[in-house]
Amino acid sequence: MYGNAAHNIYAQNNVGIESQEKLIEMLYEGVLRFNAQAKKAMKDEDIEKKTYWINRSVAIITELITILDVERGGEVGLYLDGLYNHQIKSLVNANIYDTPEKLDEVSNVFKSLLEAWRESV
Repeated sequence: MYGNAAHNIYAQNNVGIESQEKLIEMLYEGVLRFNAQAKKAMKDEDIEKKTYWINRSVAIITELITILDVERGGEVGLYLDGLYNHQIKSLVNANIYDTPEKLDEVSNVFKSLLEAWRESV
């Protein structure tokens, strides 16, 4: 369902990835980590850091969309494409309206995705 683009990104950064499955897991974990940082920045009223961390999450989700192989993934691929795009919109709204609840919603989605991913591999 995913192509080699994400693997190439990590290879460029000298991160050894044993498998594509581990890479997707790392991307999901990255969204969770960056959302936690954004939430902390929101609490600290640090607009610059909040925006930075949200943008990092958006970049990861954008990469997940880019490497998604909808043809091979079928209905699951289409579902993930829509889900990822919705999460980006939620992050943008969290940033604009300063709503930590939106960050929590996105984090909950990615926690579920991560759990499901770990169970499937």
